[in-house]
Formats: sequence, structure tokens, C-alpha cells
Amino acid sequence: MKKVFIHGSQLDRYPYPESCPFKTHRAGMVRQKLTSMGLLRGDDKAEVVPVRADRTLLEQFHTPAYLDAIIRANEGHFETEMLYMGLGTGDCPVFRGMYDYSAWAVGATVTGAEEILAGRAAIVFNPSGGYHHAFSDHAGGFCYLNDVVLGCMTLAKAGKRVLFLDIDVHHCDGVQAAFYDRADVMTISTHQDGRTLFPGTGFVDEIGTGEGRGYSVNFPLPIGTYDEVYMKVIRQGVLPLIHAYNPDVIVLEIGADTLAGDPLAGLAMTNNTCADVINLLLAFGKPILTVGGGGYNVDNTVRAWALVWSALCGEQREQDAFAGMGGVMLETTDWQGGAGLRDRVLIPADEQRKTVVPFLEEILDQVRRTVFPIHGIRQK
Repeated sequence: MKKVFIHGSQLDRYPYPESCPFKTHRAGMVRQKLTSMGLLRGDDKAEVVPVRADRTLLEQFHTPAYLDAIIRANEGHFETEMLYMGLGTGDCPVFRGMYDYSAWAVGATVTGAEEILAGRAAIVFNPSGGYHHAFSDHAGGFCYLNDVVLGCMTLAKAGKRVLFLDIDVHHCDGVQAAFYDRADVMTISTHQDGRTLFPGTGFVDEIGTGEGRGYSVNFPLPIGTYDEVYMKVIRQGVLPLIHAYNPDVIVLEIGADTLAGDPLAGLAMTNNTCADVINLLLAFGKPILTVGGGGYNVDNTVRAWALVWSALCGEQREQDAFAGMGGVMLETTDWQGGAGLRDRVLIPADEQRKTVVPFLEEILDQVRRTVFPIHGIRQK
């Protein structure tokens, strides 16, 4: 089955205000880079233009009153009560095109889910998705409509067991809330500790309720988290949960705001973790629907997401021996295909290790004590 890249010119038409750090043109830049590198060519790859989400689809999650408010704001009408819905804030400014863009972004993720359900794709990437902070009745964190929730709902309504893994630097508060009492969608989030970063949620004790108890899992990360220790969290914390849950489909949010130097966050990772996580997920043999998310150093984000596509297409596993030799080190992507997209390896300082390692060991221990037993995972 094909690897499908989701994009359309409609997604390039609606920029956020210039003063906003969220840049919608990143996805188009990713497509341009992939095209220039020949990474969209091949019989096993396809580009699909999304279908815009209509009101009926959006109302499967969002309230009519909230949608009415966004549409009015989209048309240039601002009312004070919209502030109570998170509209008109620094993170979620009101501008013409906000509803149009968000409807296309939701449509792109749902289109990807439908490609998987129809059996036309095993791998899908929508770099214009990942709006995980939107709730049913309010906006937050640059997110107006929640494409992730609606994509997961589309899969779950078709009877699929869905695993949502979010490795964006911010906690997926909107997605977690949507499925907090459900067991047909498990949410796992690795993110910077909510005590040091928006949205201030995503602690280990947030494990779900009712039928959903144990199906919301959080790994808060300390400032300065680096590749080696992060991949330990993935291998020892995340992978056992995926094995135990045994999903039919994996939905992955792969925000590039975890990278060292991102202006809005404080982790110290390279884009090598993006490829490494994907390679581990591919081993499960499940369809993967991937969405973008954050990433506020645009050049780094574009390179990371080009690497994400390369890894999703299986073109990184053969090149892992060359990791760290391309990308930033050679200051070019014209090297060994997708391998040249990788960052150079960053060596953590001794003081960084002394701070980060004990913190994450405790987080792993807490998850093992509180969540692993619910799923029958035996501790070694």
C-alpha cells in the first residue's frame, strides 16, 4: 500500500498574522524540499489533496455555538464574549481565514484517516495537522479546530483501536480531554513538564477516568532533555504500552518544537529522535497517520518534517549507520538521500545529565507503578 503525503494549495492561502509565531507555510516548504530531493517520487508514494471538513463533520466534536463564533470571527466580526472561547488572544488571534484554514487542516487529517480505512494507504503524513490544544468549545495554543480528535474519532467510529502518540513539546490537553473516559483511543504524550511550559497539564497522575482509566498516559520531560535519555523513555515507557494496547492504527503527532533552539520551548533534542521513534513504530506493522504540530524555528521544522517523511517511507533504517554525518554537519541535504536531513549529534553536558536523568527515572517509575499494572505489564 502507498505512503500518502497530504497537501493542497488551499493550505497555503491563510497565514496567521505576521506577529504570530505559528507559520502555516511550513507545510508547503516541506513539500518543496521533498520534491527537490526526489522524496515524493516512486510507485509506492502518492500525493493526495484533502477534502475540506464541513460543518457536519466538525460538529462531531465541536459545539455549534463555538463554530458559529469562529465563523463570525472569520468574517471579520469580533465580539467580547469570544474571549471566553479563547478567540482574540495572543495565542489565538482573530483574522480573516482562520476558520477556512482550520477546516482545511481538519479535512487533511480526516482525509488521511479515510485513506487508511479504505485500504489505499498504510502510511500518511499531513504536516498541516496537529492542532491538539483545541477543545470542543474553545481555542488554545494556536489551535482553533482539533483535527487530531476528529481523525481519531473517524478511525474509532470505523471500529479501529487507536493509539495516539504525541511527541510535540506541548501536552495534548485537548485530545486527552476528548478521550479521557474512553478505552478505544489511548493517548500517550511526551512533553515538556507543565510546570515550565504551556498548557500546564500532562502530569503522571492524569491517567483517565471510568472506562478510560489507564488509557491516558503522560511523560513530562525536564528542561534540557536530550536524545539519549528521551529514547530511553520511548523504549522503556512508551513501547511496552503500545505492545500491551495492540492498536489497529497509530496516530502520531510529531511537533518539531522539541528541537534544541526552538524559541518557545526548552528541550535539547535533535531531529534524529523523530526518525528513531518512527523506525520503532514501523516495527509494529500498523498503519500510521502522522500529523505535524508545533515547531517555531521554521528552517529546523521543515528539515525535521522532511526527515519524518523519509523515515515513514522506510528510507532511514538503511541509513542509520550514517546518522549525524549529514544535515547540519555538512550544511546540505544533498547527501545520501534522506540521511542528509539528520542533525548532527549533540553531546549533553555533565551537569545536564545530572539534572535530567534522575528526573526521568522517577517519571518512568511513576508510570510503571500507576499505569503498567492496569494493562498487565510486568516490571522487570
